[in-house]
Amino acid sequence: MKQKIAVIGAGSWGTTLAILLAEKSHDVVLWVFEKNELPKLEKERVNTKYLPEAKFPANLELTGNLQEAISFGDYLVISSPSHVVRTVCSQFSNQVKDSQFIINVAKGIENDTLKRMSEVIQDTLSISPDRITTLYGPSHAEEVSRKIATAVVSASSNIETARRIQELFRAPYFRVYSSDDIIGVELGGSLKNVIAIAAGICDGAGFGDNTKAALLTRGMVEMTRLGVTMGARQETFAGLSGIGDLIVTCLSKHSRNRHVGEQIGKGRKLEDILNEMVMVAEGVKTTRSVYQLMKKFNVEMPISEQVYKVLFEGKPAIKAVRDLMSRDPKGEKLG
Repeated sequence: MKQKIAVIGAGSWGTTLAILLAEKSHDVVLWVFEKNELPKLEKERVNTKYLPEAKFPANLELTGNLQEAISFGDYLVISSPSHVVRTVCSQFSNQVKDSQFIINVAKGIENDTLKRMSEVIQDTLSISPDRITTLYGPSHAEEVSRKIATAVVSASSNIETARRIQELFRAPYFRVYSSDDIIGVELGGSLKNVIAIAAGICDGAGFGDNTKAALLTRGMVEMTRLGVTMGARQETFAGLSGIGDLIVTCLSKHSRNRHVGEQIGKGRKLEDILNEMVMVAEGVKTTRSVYQLMKKFNVEMPISEQVYKVLFEGKPAIKAVRDLMSRDPKGEKLG
């Protein structure tokens, strides 16, 4: 059944999902924040800045008018970077109808408020959580846009809403599962970016496969430990938005967070790395939030704590790894 969908944010992931939905014969409009880029996008019908190999379908419309996009869509896909989701949503907070569904695809935890993205959206738009869904999983835009087989999870506090979005997005190359554990799905998809920075640090500093395997395993323990403390189900972290997203983000050449860590491991400064990047590495800001959360809930997260110290306190990466390895011996606990 054809639906009207507005995708808010024309980065690599927003563009990819807009193309996917348009190719399913839905009516799709893609909102472009950078208005100076709009004429070029309309003329070339390809997003050369973020996704140069993916052509726009003929039925994909573009707009620089946010209010126009919001009034068009029965479904609103929020694909802005996580640190501007509140700012973007506040621009149309009085325009959202009770009949509209919101799909969040931004991964992160807001600094200071420590809210997950669905909570930020609910706060800003004053919409029922039953109408908010988060779509997360191991899904690099560069591969989805090439129709490489991918699986993700649609999560909402209302399982029927999750299933509605599951049906909206599913395609022969894009398998969508459903879940009602939106807390676990959102935390898994956000916390893994911190561990991915740590994985990149290991690569840049010249550590090996043994190191990375230990890092991913113990990183998953940290993610699960904090998630369960915050109300998530432990088994969610064994799923696509837990171990699945962790694996792809820590190992992939497409991972921006792993790239940041790798450059840090090679001795470069964080500011210089971020200044040269075209796309956003969500894990940097999320690291601040995770550090605040571990203090707030008194949860032991040694890897995340060391990533924070390397990024924001100038601790040498090699010393951070050595400090992790020299901690007091303990029994292995997986949660």
